[in-house]
Amino acid sequence: MKSSRTLAFDPIRRAAVLWERTWGRASAPQSMATATSVMRVQQLLLADFDAELAEFDLTFPRFEALVLLTFSREGRLPMSKVGERLMVHPTSATSVIQRLASQGFVERVPNPLDGRGTLAVITPAGRAVAERGMAKLVDSGFGVAALTGPERVELFRLLEKIRRHHGDFDALEGA
Repeated sequence: MKSSRTLAFDPIRRAAVLWERTWGRASAPQSMATATSVMRVQQLLLADFDAELAEFDLTFPRFEALVLLTFSREGRLPMSKVGERLMVHPTSATSVIQRLASQGFVERVPNPLDGRGTLAVITPAGRAVAERGMAKLVDSGFGVAALTGPERVELFRLLEKIRRHHGDFDALEGA
């Protein structure tokens, strides 16, 4: 997909060539290029997702929170769990949930099991917009439509291996 910002060359590939010329092959130019490519793909995917979800007045982080609540057993989670499962700082989780509450997609209610805690509870409007957003992202191929099915499986496997190496989740989980 070509955009108005499409460059005539791959700046990451060029950086790898320049990196190797400057610091040599032993400096791991392919590692730098791979890591930089992952970061760039993340930027591209987030921009695509935000564009797809704009008609629902959602950003991808808010959509993720709605999906998380939709997937929960009772449509509610303590704020501490929201941040933990979205893998974001508690302040970011609070900001996302506050914005969703102001949109009527989530309610914040006291946690009866923790007098100081708050539960995020998805509303019927939140469920509806999450379903519409999901349909839109499914139709768009989640930004990875350029890959074949087997390529998507392989990419997931490779990225999962890196995440496991960094301790992102229990190494026994999903093994």
